[in-house]
Amino acid sequence: MIYPIVMYGDPVLRQRATDVEPGTDLKQLIDDMFETMHAAQGIGLAAPQIGKSIRLFVVDGTGLEKDDDEAEEGMEDFKKAFINPEMLDELGTPWAFEEGCLSIPNIREKILRKETIRIRYYNENWELKEEEYDGMKARIIQHEYDHIEGKLFIDYLTSLKKRMLKGKLTDISRGAVKTEYRILAPLKK
Repeated sequence: MIYPIVMYGDPVLRQRATDVEPGTDLKQLIDDMFETMHAAQGIGLAAPQIGKSIRLFVVDGTGLEKDDDEAEEGMEDFKKAFINPEMLDELGTPWAFEEGCLSIPNIREKILRKETIRIRYYNENWELKEEEYDGMKARIIQHEYDHIEGKLFIDYLTSLKKRMLKGKLTDISRGAVKTEYRILAPLKK
């Protein structure tokens, strides 16, 4: 099932999501999230972006390997679900990269993020994992992790840049934005 994507301005995007009860069967939801993300041409999707305030996100960087000159090695198997993740560490020199978000369509900005992370999470089989990622994998995870913390990539921008985007963000909240996927806009009349 393909869910509509919740747009900027919806309160669910600003809440810290709640933990999922261990052992909960999430297989169908995870499949639906991958299907929704792929239909929207995304590489990550957090549960709040489909209106569910739970600590779950999915990532799929497998398409980056072949499509992106800046893609790095090892993306061919980077398709995962993260349940109840806990960021243990963010290390290294911050590096800038242009990010976008399915909940904030048609806005892309350079965001600084640390190059390496350590994260603990459960996979879709409720197996506990503790892993380290760097480069693009770390960035994708950091972006999606921010979603379950109630944070958006635009929060990293300067106040001047945020003011410059205010009109576009208001339009997004109203649903006055062109996307190739279904959306749920909080202020749509």
